[in-house]
Order: sequence, then structure tokens, then C-alpha cells
Amino acid sequence: MPELPEVEVTRLGIQPHIEGRTVSAVKIIDGRLRWPVPTSLIKSLPGQKIVGIKRRGKYLLLELDQGHLLIHLGMTGTLRILPSSEALKTHDRVTIEFGKLSLRLHDPRKFGAVLWHPKSKGPIDKNALLQKLGVEPFSLEFAGELGADVLYQHSRKRSIAVKQFLLAGQAVVGVGNIYCSESLFEAAIHPSKAAGKLTRPQCIRLANAVRSILEKAIAAGGSSLKDFVNSQGDPGHFMMQTKVYDRKDQPCKVCKTPIKQIVQGQRSTYFCPQCQKR
Repeated sequence: MPELPEVEVTRLGIQPHIEGRTVSAVKIIDGRLRWPVPTSLIKSLPGQKIVGIKRRGKYLLLELDQGHLLIHLGMTGTLRILPSSEALKTHDRVTIEFGKLSLRLHDPRKFGAVLWHPKSKGPIDKNALLQKLGVEPFSLEFAGELGADVLYQHSRKRSIAVKQFLLAGQAVVGVGNIYCSESLFEAAIHPSKAAGKLTRPQCIRLANAVRSILEKAIAAGGSSLKDFVNSQGDPGHFMMQTKVYDRKDQPCKVCKTPIKQIVQGQRSTYFCPQCQKR
């Protein structure tokens, strides 16, 4: 599933091509996504300019003259910048055209979303899909010791494992499965430790690790476990840098102890039993 780094890589890839440009046409090839794509976009978007492109959690927010377009990549979605003349492929769902250039959503499993939030409904951060999200890992609210405060306060009295606590995204967004394992390793915290038992020093280490791991993942172009590619069709290379994820039985890069794999919430977790003692 594309996580925060992959979505941010996508944002950085499409921004220089379409920001400031005017939509010339919208084509809904198959709008049966997680929520039906509004057919009204075919008539309402052309003539509107892309004012800016932001990201909130795993949502891309395209600001236009009259509102925001929310795009989610779902489980296997990708957004590509392509010539408008390029033939459609199987699983292409929506294409937004800017003259000879197109922004095309390719989504084999149909778990993505393309939704419209008009200005008449208020600021985009009031959208119901965004209101329950945790803080952004690169925001001022998560900078320095403030990040530790966020993790510490949200984790009090929580018996849930810290891995599941991070994945939930209610404290801080964007720490997907790969990045949970890597962040917990960097912070020297066992993934099964109860979130409510995190000490403040551990929260400081974990907040720093989350920012560091996500920064490295974005710089590497994200992670390509299956078919994620950026807006130019290139895969991400963060998987070449992982220290524990997908390295079961391989020696820890710090202490040489074999990496262990467990299943938490039907997701694989990787850790070093020596560096991450309970």
C-alpha cells in the first residue's frame, strides 16, 4: 500500500507539471472506487486552475479555484504524468487533462478515491476524512520534543502494542508497516511493548526515529514492494536500505543477531531481539 513517503514522492513528482495549469478535460473511465467518483467533475473541473498541491496523511489535496480534489491511492494506486494522447491501460480509472498532458490514476484494486470538497463546505481541514488524522510527522506540532509530547500523551493508558499504536495513525500519521518496523528498530523499542508503558525518553527516541526514517524513505523515492512507481514510472528504492524489514533470519546490521519476524494484526513485523529487548 502506498504510505506517506510514496504519496509525498507522488506529490513532488506531479507538482511541477500541473501546478498553475488549467484543467481542460476530465475523463472517468471507471468511477467505481472506494467511493464513487462524482460524475459532476466532468463538467465542473474544466476551466479551473490547480492553485496548489498539498498532502495530508495519505491524501493528496489538489487545490483548485472552487475547492479541493482529494485523491487517495488506496492499496495499489499510482498517479502518472502522461501525454494525453497515450492509450489507456487496463485499470486506468480517471484522467485529468491539461491540454497535451494528463494526470492519470491507475488503480487495479479500486480502493483509491477521487472526491470533491467545494469551498462552500469550508476549509479542507474540516473534511470528515481528514479530521481524525494525527499530526503530520514533519509539522511544527511534531518538531523536537513536541513530537515526544504527542506520542507520550496519546499513548497513556493504552495496552495496545506500540507497533499497532503507530499504525493506527491517530497520534502521528504516515508510519506505515515498513516504517513502523524501521522506526522501532532505530529507537530500540520492542514492537510488542504496550504503548502505555513507553517512557518519555523512549518517546523522544521514537519521534526522532519516525522523522528520520520517513525522510530517508522520501529521499529514496519510497518503497516498491509490489507495483508502486512514481509519477514518471520509476520504482522506489527504500527497501534496499532497510535494517530489519523483510530480513528474517538475516544478521542484524548492528549486533549480528538474526532478525525475527512476528505477525501483529495480520501484518508482518521485523525486529532484532537483542537491540530491541522487551
